[in-house]
Amino acid sequence: MSQPIRFFYQGRVQEVDSAAPTRTLLQHLREDLHCTGTKEGCAEGDCGACTVVIGSLVDGELEMRNVNSCIQFLPTLDGKAVFTVEDLKQPDGGLHPVQEALVECHGSQCGFCTPGFAMSLWSLYLKQEGQSAPPCRKTIDETLSGNLCRCTGYRPIIDAAARMGELPAVGFDRAALKAVLQGLQRDTMFSYTHDGQTFHAPRTLAEMTALRAAKPNATILAGSTDVGLWVTKQMRNLGDVIYTRQVQELHRIATVDGKLEIGAAVSLDDAYKAVLELYPNDSLHELWQRFASQPIRSTGTLGGSVANGSPIGDSAPWMIVLGAEIVLRSDKGQRVLPLQDFYLDYMKKDWQPGEFVEAVRIPAPKAGQQFRTYKLAKRYDQDISAVCAAFSLELENGVVRNAHIAYGGMAATSRRAPQAEAALNGQPWNEASLRAGMDALARDYVPLTDMRASANYRMRTAQNLLRRFWMESRPEDAIPNTYVNAYAFKEGAAA
Repeated sequence: MSQPIRFFYQGRVQEVDSAAPTRTLLQHLREDLHCTGTKEGCAEGDCGACTVVIGSLVDGELEMRNVNSCIQFLPTLDGKAVFTVEDLKQPDGGLHPVQEALVECHGSQCGFCTPGFAMSLWSLYLKQEGQSAPPCRKTIDETLSGNLCRCTGYRPIIDAAARMGELPAVGFDRAALKAVLQGLQRDTMFSYTHDGQTFHAPRTLAEMTALRAAKPNATILAGSTDVGLWVTKQMRNLGDVIYTRQVQELHRIATVDGKLEIGAAVSLDDAYKAVLELYPNDSLHELWQRFASQPIRSTGTLGGSVANGSPIGDSAPWMIVLGAEIVLRSDKGQRVLPLQDFYLDYMKKDWQPGEFVEAVRIPAPKAGQQFRTYKLAKRYDQDISAVCAAFSLELENGVVRNAHIAYGGMAATSRRAPQAEAALNGQPWNEASLRAGMDALARDYVPLTDMRASANYRMRTAQNLLRRFWMESRPEDAIPNTYVNAYAFKEGAAA
């Protein structure tokens, strides 16, 4: 039996029962509700013109996150609250401090991207409530990483982010919203059907497993950061959809057999935060901040990224070198295998009938382990990698043990470099061994030329990133990071 989609918007509960399950929130706002402040720029979660803020209950507490409405399907909003630029209007008709700051600092030029910037800034404004100091530049940049300005007007927008907290404060009634959302929560699985297509949102792992067994051809949906584009760009019919984000067991982060286990529905932001507590690594922290944008990281999941298995995905290389495992679930039980064995060929994975990703497991650090990961892309923020590299090895009296090297963007899958690893294992971690490892990479990969990089650039930079790892990790005469960064930049095009 189909149930209506219920979400809170503009002071009341909205009910939808006649929209396609893959109709996006942006389409519904603009075309059905005629709230046209939210704009469509790219329809793929890149430009941020469609940014809205979603309120949801997480473990009984209110969570507010800025997301891309252009790739969020309407049924995923069930039980949540939606806030758009129209909600910033004050009861007396005046501007919100976010808007006032944008006006004062001349932060709007053509204006098309402004509603998206305003909503990202509003999400930051809510996080800053009760804090006397303005947000730092790093926090501002991270908040706005998913918003692009085609008029190159970033400086005044950044000024507005600092200015908005200096204006008379406007409160937000979190308690009232929390009470409304509590009334929208469901005790049973949510199912929504329209025109022969059903959206299922199981609440337990048992329900998810049974659904997957009954509907092996259904599309599994997590954050919609990739699947959304199947609809908006490829016009694909997804058929029945099974939504994972309501399954409580898939949100678990725990230690299992000495390994960090991250459920498949845990957001990318929360997953990387947990991993960084285990591996407090500067290069991994940088990769986290450069993984897409804040709206994508708040809705996308690590489990979804692993299941998608893109050869240019940023998570697989570092997980592979750390020896991560993937936990697969079906009605036949649980199956665990090394992540590196899961990827068979371009977009081909080792799936068995009725399986889905339950979790990933990441081993704890080892004594003497050196670990780094690096991303090369045309833009610093929110760009797909040309090359993503990860390295892990253990040093025993200056001799290399258990060298693991993996790259994304160099082959049909993210995969290890066995010949380069063999060239390093058992050797002193010195210039000669490094050169042997760099030479061996040319036998491990035959990269392609595409719009992101040439084959020559990919190979040269892959070799130079190995050199950078050596410079940062050799036990004696370590090169200062400032020199390493400059050297890596200069070495980007030549070995």
